Amino acid sequence: MYEIIEKKQLNGTIVEMEVKAARVAKSCLPGQFVIVRTDENGERIPLTICDYSRERGTVTIVFQTVGASTYRMAALKKGDSFRDFAGPLGRYCEWIKEPADELQKKRILFVAGGVGTAPVYPQMKWLHEHGIEADCIIGARNKDLIILEEEMRAVAGNLYVTTDDGSYGMKGNVNDCLKRLVSEEKKVYDFVVAIGPMIMMKYVCLLTKELGIPTIVSLNPIMVDGTGMCGACRVTVDGKVKFACVDGPEFDGHLVDFDQAMKRQQMYKTEEGRRYLKEQEGASHHGGCGHCE
Repeated sequence: MYEIIEKKQLNGTIVEMEVKAARVAKSCLPGQFVIVRTDENGERIPLTICDYSRERGTVTIVFQTVGASTYRMAALKKGDSFRDFAGPLGRYCEWIKEPADELQKKRILFVAGGVGTAPVYPQMKWLHEHGIEADCIIGARNKDLIILEEEMRAVAGNLYVTTDDGSYGMKGNVNDCLKRLVSEEKKVYDFVVAIGPMIMMKYVCLLTKELGIPTIVSLNPIMVDGTGMCGACRVTVDGKVKFACVDGPEFDGHLVDFDQAMKRQQMYKTEEGRRYLKEQEGASHHGGCGHCE
């Protein structure tokens, strides 16, 4: 069993939990995820790691209550436990393998939308701990949906906050802020990391492609089972079939077919849609091995 050490309600629908999971904390790195289950009959839920402490042997997760399983998770209290807490899974951030002296020369921008701020935080924290500064844009529909602002300010070189309704920070979306940074403030970035809703990542990638800035995205939002066996996170990247949970979750955003991925998301929500996708995609519907092309 995996005990909940701390629990915090970040807003009306988003919950943060610090969970005792020493083995996961010992080996996880930014970009990876875990699969949690509340009990033996619970649904498997993949969640990107928000933070970890090797000393405390804990892993922090952040999730939004959107369905029955996440509502059951949100009902857990400090001192309660998860039945399963498996990980770390997925591939960690590619840039972690770069020599520190080379990475310090890079000008990096993170773009976080809504709950996407959670997986952005450990990446920025890792960079900060290695003496590397990066800028970050946090965007949400309104002030109440902005999360982890204080934590992000502690590790960011510059933090920019945007809200669609102008209730906090700059009025507009993350792309409006990115355009301003590049065109008005003459900021230059070597690469962008964008994490958030699929539609947000799509439009960030359209803009960064136009600006000529390489961009990494995390496709955690389309994961369901987390093992490649359900076929939910099948995505086309550079014309090849990939699975977010076993080949990612991070990919070159300029090579991802977002329109196809979002269409599959909608179809996968119904039993009829899942059956149709399985018939149409044949052997490439599942990707447990990660190489089912």
